[in-house]
Amino acid sequence: MKELRVGIIGLGFIGPVHLQALRKMPHLRVVGIADQAGSSIKEKADALGVDAWYENYEDLLARKDLDAVHICSPNHLHAEMVKKALLAGKHVVCEKPLAITSVQAGELVDLAAEKKLVNAVHFNIRYYPLIRQLKAMIKSGEMGRIFSIQGSYLQDWLFYDTDYNWRLESRLSGESRAVADIGSHWMDLVEYASGLRIKEVFADFATFHPIRKKPLKPMETYAGKILKPEDYSDVAIDTEDYATILFRFGNGERGVLTVSQVSAGRKNRLYFEIDGSGKSAEWDSETPNRMWIGRRDGPNELLMKDPSLVGADSRKLMTLPGGHQEGFNDTPFQLFREFYEDVRKGEPGANPSYPTFADGMREQVLCEHILESSRSGRWVAID
Repeated sequence: MKELRVGIIGLGFIGPVHLQALRKMPHLRVVGIADQAGSSIKEKADALGVDAWYENYEDLLARKDLDAVHICSPNHLHAEMVKKALLAGKHVVCEKPLAITSVQAGELVDLAAEKKLVNAVHFNIRYYPLIRQLKAMIKSGEMGRIFSIQGSYLQDWLFYDTDYNWRLESRLSGESRAVADIGSHWMDLVEYASGLRIKEVFADFATFHPIRKKPLKPMETYAGKILKPEDYSDVAIDTEDYATILFRFGNGERGVLTVSQVSAGRKNRLYFEIDGSGKSAEWDSETPNRMWIGRRDGPNELLMKDPSLVGADSRKLMTLPGGHQEGFNDTPFQLFREFYEDVRKGEPGANPSYPTFADGMREQVLCEHILESSRSGRWVAID
């Protein structure tokens, strides 16, 4: 079997996660990485065991032997990098968001289709096995008619006003922060699992730290030190810490989502409950190997991740026996496995199960309408 050769652009938190997942795949090799890390990129490449490294990502894209590229850079760079990768004839996996605007995202959808290149956005939470099982339960009618979907995505990594990251700056991350960053995962997940489409939104945003304290030097400079007031500068924040969004789905179903990056003790909790006329189901990303199933006229159930207890589609996403936990690092591997099946065929499948650029554009459209609702204080229909 031909060896596929892959490059990665961006070496922050998520780039090495992609690398780790790709290394689990047979007949595939990461041959180069690119980052704007200056002199430290060689050290990163050495630490990660990658032979070739580039300070200019276009030099990586220029490699004739490169089949695909994974774009893991900050948000504002995605659209330009994706476009250049597609024009270079590379299949692309991009971190979300695909672009800063839906117009940019639409252009990339069209370009990928024109070039007949396989494309994906890294909405990896779809790839927990029990999500695939829930999707099958809803599709088969086991859950009955869906009444409502409610849930939250809560984090605490920006809890203090001294917590700072580039995602706080709209010029780098986009006009929305909490909704676009983590709310997009929730919306992609519930639309994917339920098969429903969000038709209207009503949003309420809040920024609890309108002024944050940005370190004046890279945090590594302060290692082992207690920062003093003079080590910070005050920065006005124009993105949301918190949002609550009401949803109306296509057939009259209702929904509500709370997103927060200032919820103490919640490290990275995506939670939802889907209530149907037959059953309810609840899933929590911090305990992803079990799903609660609720009944009116019988005992409730905890379904554990076990190949013998689920359907064939869910079983495909399991690499370990029951009782052996699978987590966040396993989800990109499963997404990439399906993505590279199409790469080997040379073009996208007719109905790929992995999230495509079209799904990335969908989330951008939703985020823009949610922003409009938060500013206008009214229901906004999704175009």
